[in-house]
Amino acid sequence: MSEAKTHVYQSIAQSVLDHDIETMFGLMGDANLFMVDHYVRAGGGTFVPAAFEGSSVLMALAWTHVTGKVGAATVTHGPGLTNCVTALAEGARGHIPMVLLAGDTPVINPQNLQNIDQREVVTVTGAGFEQMRTPQTAAEDVAHAFYRARVERRPIVLNMPADFMWQEVTHRKVVHPVFTTPAYVPEGDDLDQAIGMIASARRPVILAGGGATGAREQLIRLADRLEAPLATTLKAKGLFNDHAYNMDIFGTLSTPAAYDAIAKADCVIAFGASLHSFTTDRGKLMKGKRIVQVNDDPAAIGRNLHPDAALVADAALTADNIVHWLDEAEIAPSGFTAELDSAALTAHPTEAAGKAGTGHVNYVHVLDRLEEVLPKDRILTTDGGRFMTEVWCRISAPHPKRFLVTANFGSIGLGLQEAIGAGIACPGVPVVHFTGDGGFMMGGVNEFNTAVRLGLDMIVIVANDSAYGAEHIQFLDRGMDPGLAQFEWPSFADVATALGGQGMCVQSTEDLDAALAAIESRSRPLLIELRLDPHDVPRMRL
Repeated sequence: MSEAKTHVYQSIAQSVLDHDIETMFGLMGDANLFMVDHYVRAGGGTFVPAAFEGSSVLMALAWTHVTGKVGAATVTHGPGLTNCVTALAEGARGHIPMVLLAGDTPVINPQNLQNIDQREVVTVTGAGFEQMRTPQTAAEDVAHAFYRARVERRPIVLNMPADFMWQEVTHRKVVHPVFTTPAYVPEGDDLDQAIGMIASARRPVILAGGGATGAREQLIRLADRLEAPLATTLKAKGLFNDHAYNMDIFGTLSTPAAYDAIAKADCVIAFGASLHSFTTDRGKLMKGKRIVQVNDDPAAIGRNLHPDAALVADAALTADNIVHWLDEAEIAPSGFTAELDSAALTAHPTEAAGKAGTGHVNYVHVLDRLEEVLPKDRILTTDGGRFMTEVWCRISAPHPKRFLVTANFGSIGLGLQEAIGAGIACPGVPVVHFTGDGGFMMGGVNEFNTAVRLGLDMIVIVANDSAYGAEHIQFLDRGMDPGLAQFEWPSFADVATALGGQGMCVQSTEDLDAALAAIESRSRPLLIELRLDPHDVPRMRL
């Protein structure tokens, strides 16, 4: 008996489901609509329609971050793909695996109005490109795209020619296993050198980056053994919550007490961190210190700062191994934590509500009030822009998996889309999103209604100084007129209400009290617009 035949679009949809991907983000067009239809109606998958193609990529990136699985999105050909360029660059710079199923114009019609060289478009973003070779290899090509995304830790774009879709093939389940055995713990001179530096340190600090978020307990055990404080890079924010000597973010975003403690340290043991300039305050925080860098990615070691000792190894296994050898050698704890005021390590300076002028509120004061009222069990997401550094410092994140920063490519306007993807990935958990006015106009306003349509529990805080803040500051610093960086935006609160949500405008202490009460009673996506004086917004701490 001959095997049952199916169409290529059906085989592609089933291949995605074969990888246990039951949620796909996207925008339908000529080249992918039948695949999406089969994915939903025959496969039982959930399709989340975005308002803009690039948004679907960002949603999938956030879904990957929260779930730990490879996210999937789909767009059509031509502008469907070119509209994803910035989002793909964000994912590639952040080393986030996801697969974008991109339709392509028919191979037999090179004069198609939307025909472009997809490979060239994708390559410049840093994402990977996978060509669907033939109708018969569709399932294999989908499987290889998912495999590459996990192994290469970046988005992979799978090109799907439209004229393949209705050709008949025999579907076969193809899933390539990815071996995830932790990297080995090295032996020999490198390990001896690293342990020697750690054992002789009098004021050691443990630093965890995004590559060490699965090693919380092991790193705490090492820190307690050494009597060393703990800190994280921005991407690992929240990893050491509730530990007595948690310093939160290491570097330019540290509290004054934490910065002083880091400055006094004589050894930094960094796990899963690339030690870029913001973490090290452009190298100033590393002067006069021994640096031990542990990372399972060899390319991350020495990328930004060359350590004194380096181990290409798994963070958790290495931390346990260091504790073992410290115990074997009967090395005494450093006693560094006894010198520190644990309460001051995470205490940022406060500001009074009355500092702001009429019609505006003080941003720092508002953030501190929001931290008191916002749901504790939450997902925290932020857009790019000058407002965000104070958010990163003052608004807590429950865990790195529930904290998303859309700043890998230095862009604004990407955050609300990722907030939606994170909310889909973690049903029932409220999403708190911070953005600036320019970022919201650029990418948030076109997807706020998507959050409404999906019924997400979302709180959006828009810091509105009616300006492009970073540019405004640069004009002022040069003694120039900042007028070209200033804007008369519409009322974001009114826009949110018109889009089906609830909008609140905060221009006074009384308005703030009402907005905080609205957080407690919200029943649909809530947008809180903070009216700020562009001359009275804290500078970026980067």
